[in-house]
Amino acid sequence: MISGLNQDFVARLCVFVGVLLVMLIWESLSPRRIPTQAAWRRRGHNFTLVALDTLLVIVIIRIPAVGVAELAAGRGWGLFNAIELPGWLALIAAILLLDLLIYGQHVLFHKVPLLWRFHRVHHTDLDMDVTTGIRFHPVEILLSMCIKIAFVVVLGAPVLAVMLFEIILNTTSMFNHGNVYIGATLDRCLRWFIVTPDMHRVHHSVIKDETDSNYGFNVPWWDRLFRTYRAQPQSGHLRMKIGQDEFQGAKAVHIGWLLVQPFLNARRVSND
Repeated sequence: MISGLNQDFVARLCVFVGVLLVMLIWESLSPRRIPTQAAWRRRGHNFTLVALDTLLVIVIIRIPAVGVAELAAGRGWGLFNAIELPGWLALIAAILLLDLLIYGQHVLFHKVPLLWRFHRVHHTDLDMDVTTGIRFHPVEILLSMCIKIAFVVVLGAPVLAVMLFEIILNTTSMFNHGNVYIGATLDRCLRWFIVTPDMHRVHHSVIKDETDSNYGFNVPWWDRLFRTYRAQPQSGHLRMKIGQDEFQGAKAVHIGWLLVQPFLNARRVSND
């Protein structure tokens, strides 16, 4: 198991660094929007948050979802370990079901007030770029990991499916939060198969009806199926306001405020 976990960590780290660099270069060469904040200062706070998230997951969770999948496979736990399916079908089905779980979890974190307090840290970024896709409060990260691990056990998801899903989720989250320009025609075609930056940007609008739409991270099908899909923001992508109206001050992007934000009333951060 240790060898498998090491391979998973190295693979995820290499993909993460590679995608991050590609997106940063793409954002600098072909941005969709002009940043309203000092980009690298804001990104620095986001990077600090993701470093803290990673450290806490390693210390507290210890065994990641891939390790749990190996354990479930070895002990015959879960649905896919109890039924006979071709390997390719189990792989695809597990990845899609895990993606559906993330969609449902995302909706839940918007609808339950206590969970929203932690998730809104992700939504109070005043600009949207690749680092927004990895900006989550540590409590949300830990809760999300626990939910995912429990689902992996119940599902009995194949180890390869879990490994691939983790890589895909991380990659698509950075891609669809990217401040990158994609032509309208190509975007319309792509968003039938993958969540594009223009599609997901709507979800980061200050307008609540727009925030409560386009929950998907990987594929757009769940939003279309459950009628949470919205094609465009009403103000257009260049003029739409990103974030939350109550968290528009410079403090909203500072690492200290990101950590304590869930425990504060919104009005306490709106004015600096």
